[in-house]
Amino acid sequence: MKFWDRQHDARVETRRLLCAFALAVVLLLVAVHAALALAWWLMALLLPGHLPEPAGFLVANVGVSLLLVLGGWWLETSNLRAGGARFAARMGAREARPSVSHAEQRLCNIVDELCIAAHMPRPRAMVLPRADAINAFAAGWDASDAIVAVTQGALDYLTREELQGMVAHELSHLHEGDTRLKMRLAGMVFGLELVSNFGDEMRERGGLAWWFGSAVMGAGFAGWLTGRLLKAAVSRQREYLADARAVQWTRSRDGLGGVLRKVMAQRHSAPAGAGAGRGGLAHPAVQHLLLVDVPGGSALERRLDTHPTLEQRVQRIYGRRMAPLPLVHAQPEPAGAPGAARPTGEAGAASLAALLDPFARL
Repeated sequence: MKFWDRQHDARVETRRLLCAFALAVVLLLVAVHAALALAWWLMALLLPGHLPEPAGFLVANVGVSLLLVLGGWWLETSNLRAGGARFAARMGAREARPSVSHAEQRLCNIVDELCIAAHMPRPRAMVLPRADAINAFAAGWDASDAIVAVTQGALDYLTREELQGMVAHELSHLHEGDTRLKMRLAGMVFGLELVSNFGDEMRERGGLAWWFGSAVMGAGFAGWLTGRLLKAAVSRQREYLADARAVQWTRSRDGLGGVLRKVMAQRHSAPAGAGAGRGGLAHPAVQHLLLVDVPGGSALERRLDTHPTLEQRVQRIYGRRMAPLPLVHAQPEPAGAPGAARPTGEAGAASLAALLDPFARL
């Protein structure tokens, strides 16, 4: 995998999509005013006498629309500023317990090793004990409240190399500021939705308000849908970037690649529509933060997916299609073996040396 090229491409595409998102907000403001002006013109045709456009019509339309968008953005981002640990706790996660669990000791060691290799502050390691699906997420606005949470299924089924790839992917999101970016975009989409909701409220009053409400709701819905599509596209590019960064940091395609291939196997073996074992991961607020999300069904739902398909991600990592890997419970490493769990302070010197070697595992 040419991870440098993949990272460059993802960053360029992200900037392009963010510019398109800003343009979509501007076009929404224009569309709302145009729709209201059209509604006023149609109303003037139906009513007797001359009905001039009121003074400050443009300023009022743009000002109220902008107030709704920015106000909704502020409200939604304020709700998401609870902190990474508190957010993870709401999803059912708890602090990792390295003193009582070998698997959780291994997780803490891997987080330490990768943070040293990446020259970044160490986030808190957390576990979702009631989630059997292989998954993980990172959350937090800054280094002081950043967390990386993995599911019990990941601890049960992933080898040390695969768990490294998973954690490296989530650390990349923190390193690149993706958690903040995704939360801000979610807030902006909520603001766009408020414009549509405002129009719907106006329609319910009936009479002349129905005309203006319909115009605002139509323009607002178009802006909200465009925002959702662009937000999902940005999220998919950040997933590609995090995948490439994980390969760079671990110098192993089989780390993260093995994780995604085991998720493929887990999904193929699960009953259709099964949602058990996901714990708090079924919550809509966490879907865009996950390592792998729940794929949509219809064509529109797939366009709104916040993640590329597993097949697309695996093909980018390996350069070709790969079959799913069988699910086998991970065997604990014997004490003293390379990569075995150690006290966190020692932080896996053998694995760290491999991470820092630019030719290791290639």
